[in-house]
Amino acid sequence: MAPVPLSRRERQILDVIYHLGKATASEVLERMTDAPTYTTIRGLLRVLETKGHVRHEDDGGRYVYFPTLTKQRAAKSAIKHVVQTFFDGSPSQAMAALLGSDRAIDEEELARLTELVNNARRKEKA
Repeated sequence: MAPVPLSRRERQILDVIYHLGKATASEVLERMTDAPTYTTIRGLLRVLETKGHVRHEDDGGRYVYFPTLTKQRAAKSAIKHVVQTFFDGSPSQAMAALLGSDRAIDEEELARLTELVNNARRKEKA
């Protein structure tokens, strides 16, 4: 099943929750720049819960929200979705777009990418 895309606001809220580890609607509101209203934050948290990105626990009458996936697993799922949607499922096309971007890639990053490619080759041969 393909992941449900997130709106800009939903991503902002998830960023706050990942940064804090857990958060109430008030804590999310405090940490967002150009934040919408408290009521909007609560509504978006419900949407994120419906989409399966967060869950909540009742803590003395206030809801505390937690991510359902580790940030690493969520990132992997998002990247997979982007590669599928924008690059016809081709990791090499996605990598070409990244390498051709305006952002300079330093030697350390290039070495890490080379290591990942070499590891993928070894897995294919095994």
